[in-house]
Amino acid sequence: MSPEPLRIENQRSATTTARENGLSIARATKAFETPEGGLVHALDDVSLDIREGEFFVLLGPSGCGKTTLLRSIAGLEVFDSGEIYLGTDRIDQIPAHRRPVNTVFQSYALFPHLTVAQNVAFGPQMDGLSRAAVDARVAEMLALVQLEAMGSRKPSQLSGGQQQRVTLARALAKDPRVLLLDEPLAALDLKLRRQMQAELKDLQQRTGLTFVFVTHDQEEALALGDRIAVLEHGRVAQVGTPQEIYETPETRFVADFIGETSILTLPALREDGRLTVRVADGPAVALPRDVPTPDGTVTIAVRPERLVLDGTAPPLGTGTLTSMVYMGTDVRCTVSLGDVELRVRVAPPYDALDLRPGATVTVGADPRSLRPLDPEPVAAPVRAGSR
Repeated sequence: MSPEPLRIENQRSATTTARENGLSIARATKAFETPEGGLVHALDDVSLDIREGEFFVLLGPSGCGKTTLLRSIAGLEVFDSGEIYLGTDRIDQIPAHRRPVNTVFQSYALFPHLTVAQNVAFGPQMDGLSRAAVDARVAEMLALVQLEAMGSRKPSQLSGGQQQRVTLARALAKDPRVLLLDEPLAALDLKLRRQMQAELKDLQQRTGLTFVFVTHDQEEALALGDRIAVLEHGRVAQVGTPQEIYETPETRFVADFIGETSILTLPALREDGRLTVRVADGPAVALPRDVPTPDGTVTIAVRPERLVLDGTAPPLGTGTLTSMVYMGTDVRCTVSLGDVELRVRVAPPYDALDLRPGATVTVGADPRSLRPLDPEPVAAPVRAGSR
């Protein structure tokens, strides 16, 4: 997309801090009744602070509450309790059509009988703008998504990616302060989806708007988000930058959900005031942070690309290479150290290594890459009773 800076009209003053003008959710709860008469807690005491002008991603598996939260911000669902603030204004008590937010869904929902320009013009027309103001707004939005030459086309004459751009232009034409996006790229093929991810990120940066984006795709979340909130059973498991979420997960759920990882539960030792572990019969390794060990064990996560077989890092232990898969960019190995299995990604060159099933190998790692995880809270997604 074009590198020239384009700004949505009526941007808030840059002298006001991002946090003061941000979107805040305070202690939100939402439960739905099951056919059996129980309650599913879609949102369980959720609080989030989303800064103005950031690309914020709500990430989690199906049923974690991310779409319920997005629909509640839009006014399409109502919290059982909790509040939503945009800056200092409480907006959860404002009807959906009066909130300064707009939503883009997975389905394009374009009017098939209207042209591209007419679809984009619909919102400003409903807001009572003059013909000249509507025309100017449409021209600005079509330029923003690089569809200036396609204003006279019908949606059926556009590709999937072009239709998604029209959907974005239509949502932005109403000049929202926050744009909500509910898995808007899920219907696209992989190549087009990645292209649209780059364009969407560029669009957000050029408009300076707050984007709140829902996805279950971990790679998409890492590629797009300035910060990510990982949701589990209606609760916020962790909030952080993509690097923080990936490199320093706080719970087993986050470590396992984001990317590939080996998760090990090992006896916990205290040596010289530091928490240490041993992998099988390997040496004691001091962990980079302390965590509670109520049952005498600690659960650690380690990414496969942080493990090495070439002797360039302190050893964790020696074991047997049980499987390997050549992927071109790396070789993905599984190494058995007694009762422990570790996944290891070996980057080229491979020539000096004995990479064959059955080979004896020593697995090494920088101790800082062994991430101790907080004990998991007890989750109760379904509770008996009635509202």
